[in-house]
Amino acid sequence: MEKRKIDIAVISDTHLGTFGSRAKEVVQYLRSIEPRMLILNGDIVDFWQFNKYYFPDEHTIALQEMLDMAKRGIPVFHLTGNHDDLLRRYTEFSFGNFHLVDSMLLEVDGKTCWIFHGDAFDKSVSGFARTMAVFGGWCYDWSVFWNRQLNKVLRSIGLKPVFISKAIKDTVKGFIKKMNDWETKALEFGIENGYDYVICGHVHRPTIQHHKTENGEIMYLNSGDWMENMTALEYYGGKWRMFRYREAGFPADEELELVDMSPEELEQHTLAPKVKVVMENGVLLPFEYPSKPAAPKL
Repeated sequence: MEKRKIDIAVISDTHLGTFGSRAKEVVQYLRSIEPRMLILNGDIVDFWQFNKYYFPDEHTIALQEMLDMAKRGIPVFHLTGNHDDLLRRYTEFSFGNFHLVDSMLLEVDGKTCWIFHGDAFDKSVSGFARTMAVFGGWCYDWSVFWNRQLNKVLRSIGLKPVFISKAIKDTVKGFIKKMNDWETKALEFGIENGYDYVICGHVHRPTIQHHKTENGEIMYLNSGDWMENMTALEYYGGKWRMFRYREAGFPADEELELVDMSPEELEQHTLAPKVKVVMENGVLLPFEYPSKPAAPKL
């Protein structure tokens, strides 16, 4: 498959490490594009539901694909979300082309995009409500898994699929707090600061909408998720677009395999180190990997 060249790709809510994650589809999507920048907008690995006994190869390969882009010289920005909030103690951290942050401002073609996961304004994932949210997330994960099994049976007998898991998610979220409250606050804050776009994840609702108030106007974009909607935001040709995964566009029988070093390769890398690191007076000096490709410019 020939890779599509785009300027920016934004994905969020892959929830790797859960039964509901569509990790294989994430891998297929990442392998189908060659972006100049990749933005992972939160909830990439789900630490809330993380179980050391469940992290299939497909989930590991998805992480490898993300890191491989950074290795190829593509800037990768990982913005923290509520399900991977353990990473927030390490934010403002960079390693090569990989950057861990809580939020970011992106200026592209003269427009300013304020990008963050979305939970900063969502009080339904803090305090006591967090406990309810964790339980709701656990129920949702299992409901996605069993809903998927049910739909396989329905398709096999010629019936249309049903989406019980989505109804459960909407009900749980609505019980804790109205879902659009935090989005309204985020839009108001964006307008006050003169931003052109607010880009979020969090609520698993792929969205591109124009909002206008008495104080100004702004575009709201939400990258959706990779559990049910399987969507991503893409920027190219001076415009933001919503990508929606469709099985017909990808190999249905593709087998994903982890790529490990052979014993011979490991021996070569070990006995002939290619990286030299220098520390002087307790300060680590900058270093580079050999033949490192230059980061593309937007």
